Amino acid sequence: MKKIFTSVFILSAAITYAQTSLKGKITDQNNQPVIGAEVFWQSTDVSVLTDENGNFELEDYQPTSTLGVYYENQTTTFKELKNEFQNITIQLDDNYSDTNLKEVVVRDTSSSLKKSKFATNMTTMSGKELLKAACCNLAESFETNPSIDVNFSDAVTGNKQIKMLGLTSPYILIAEENIPNVRGASQAYGLSFTPGTWVESIQVTKGAGTVVNGFESISGQINTELIKPYNDVPLFVNVYGSTDARFEGNVHLNKKLNDKWSSTLFLHGNTRVAKNDMNHDGFLDNPLGHQINIMNRWQYQNLEKGWVGFLSARYLTDQKQSGQLDFDKHRDKLTTNYWGSEINTNRVDLSSKIGYVFPEMPFQSMGLQTAFSYHKQDSYFGLNQYNIEQQSFYSNYIFSSIINNTKNKFSTGASFTYDRFKEFVALPTDTNYDRIDNSVGTFFEYTYDNLKNFNMIAGLRADYHNRMGFFLTPRLHTRYTPVKGTTIKASIGRGKRINNIFAENQNLFASSRQFHILGDGGKAYGLDPEIAWNYGISVTQEFKLFGKNADVTADFYRTSFQNQIVTDIDYSAHQVRFYNLEGNSYANSLQLDFNYNPFKNFKIRTSYKYYDLSTDYETGKMQRPLQAKHRFFTNLEYETNQRNGKNWRFDFTYNWLGKQRLPNALDNAPENRLPEYSNPFGTINAQITRVFSKRFEVYIGGENISNYRQHRVILGEDNPFGSNFDSSIVYAPIFGQMYYAGLRFSLK
Repeated sequence: MKKIFTSVFILSAAITYAQTSLKGKITDQNNQPVIGAEVFWQSTDVSVLTDENGNFELEDYQPTSTLGVYYENQTTTFKELKNEFQNITIQLDDNYSDTNLKEVVVRDTSSSLKKSKFATNMTTMSGKELLKAACCNLAESFETNPSIDVNFSDAVTGNKQIKMLGLTSPYILIAEENIPNVRGASQAYGLSFTPGTWVESIQVTKGAGTVVNGFESISGQINTELIKPYNDVPLFVNVYGSTDARFEGNVHLNKKLNDKWSSTLFLHGNTRVAKNDMNHDGFLDNPLGHQINIMNRWQYQNLEKGWVGFLSARYLTDQKQSGQLDFDKHRDKLTTNYWGSEINTNRVDLSSKIGYVFPEMPFQSMGLQTAFSYHKQDSYFGLNQYNIEQQSFYSNYIFSSIINNTKNKFSTGASFTYDRFKEFVALPTDTNYDRIDNSVGTFFEYTYDNLKNFNMIAGLRADYHNRMGFFLTPRLHTRYTPVKGTTIKASIGRGKRINNIFAENQNLFASSRQFHILGDGGKAYGLDPEIAWNYGISVTQEFKLFGKNADVTADFYRTSFQNQIVTDIDYSAHQVRFYNLEGNSYANSLQLDFNYNPFKNFKIRTSYKYYDLSTDYETGKMQRPLQAKHRFFTNLEYETNQRNGKNWRFDFTYNWLGKQRLPNALDNAPENRLPEYSNPFGTINAQITRVFSKRFEVYIGGENISNYRQHRVILGEDNPFGSNFDSSIVYAPIFGQMYYAGLRFSLK
């Protein structure tokens, strides 16, 4: 037998995602289709089997990918792929080996927003998609993704929050390389701690997701894949500046020490140095401050032995100051001279991923993920103080193999999570909510693929949590293709989580509301865990329109809560009340997508979304506030042909939001009351990029070019220590137009 070069498990719990896909066909020396050959990317666990016609579509191509074919107990390894065309035909003969095969050439012609061919309803945002906007951090990376809603959480901190299926980010499992990352103490601001230039791709999964990564996801999962040291360039530089006095710089330094070891040092810094008050309410539109973010990543891979590993270390310090224009933090902190706020965060992350693929059985692998993080936030909002410290440890062991044949695959393993919280709240009474959360669990996930038109993923977790006890988490995903071009996906799953009521609702600290916890003996702030079921179906139809590729997709998802911690800001304009759900709470989401490529290099992406979110509050059943029932999205993308490595890229995005129910403010003085609904509005973002070569490009762009602004973003701004003060009721852009420019340089 020839020397076997195997695919290597990257320790991503399921798949390590990248930029595009490769379509092709495997034939024998007589040009007959080879059925059941395994086609895979070397150094990953991404593989597919050829169908009855010998065809395959392999996702997650990277510029330095190496293609392998496993057939009749032998593995063929191709040379590294080049970026020139997408569809290939591979002919095998009786004496094929890794030394006599021709070079395969691939060109990235796929969409930068690509739907998965697997059972989960997942969309991959490639690095190419992230270049279509300023994309300074992860929270700002979803402006061109119709599945994610983005808006400011309040009018003071400058923080952006995301929603999926109408539910806020705590109901989304947010992971970095499949290790849960934005959770607990980092829930409010954690998305701003990952610079956009570090990101290789983002996978957005609607529904409960798989059981491998945990039990907490309810509305979806977002996984960020960072740039791998083995694939990085020796030097990358990005510089950015905007008209709102925000400046950023990113530097990547990469070194390939030998054929097995590679390392990248990521350096990021940002600052905002000038005060802006474009709505003339006496408060800063965006906070002053700065962030320093450093990460060092190491990658080891030994393809012959089947080993791969990653080690990462990161340090972050982030400081923000907001409030009234005349606030001086040295003079006015925690006084009634002027209203002000500071949020100072320090964070350390350490992680490792080690994987092994059995050389004689490339379908069988095992891996171990471990991560430690330390997060410390000291903050105050006027006279309200909030400090939280969290130490976390996470580990996840995964074993993957087949049952009889590669149509039947499974993954099993065990995970452990430990969280130690020190939480201090002064509202104004000083209260400590120190606690320890830990859980241990095991999971089994079965994957079936008939290689024709049906595949499924069925999983079950069993976990024991020190505050939630023992519980099971079942989840199921299916994909069916009744005819060519038609895909039907369905899923059902259960999620369970503890609501960290203060960390997840920090925007409410920037108000004069009194906090009331109506607990009834539960083990988390006196409240019970949240439990929900998520059901969903998705239908995609591909077709030709005037001879060009087009597709439509209809998604419908329902999240039904067995218990929910209700955050009630409608009971009174002067209170926020937290209590266990008594009655029903649900979120229905309908999304219709249309994608069309009318001519070469021009792509149209449109989406309509309808939301129905209802909860039984103490005062009765109501639609949830600050959520538009109707949303419309359009993205236009055009790229000129390259000439001597030069071209132009144009991107245009339009978002329209219908009216939103506003919280009850009848307790306030007449001048600080709100109408029942907001007005509909639309925003326009655009960017132009000039590519001078593979090494250098510049870009300019604008956000909210339509210049729409919320009429009044702060209630009681003239008396911020009075009972009517509230900066948390934000439903539209806080300030007007913002323009930016930047450059990217890489040494390859």
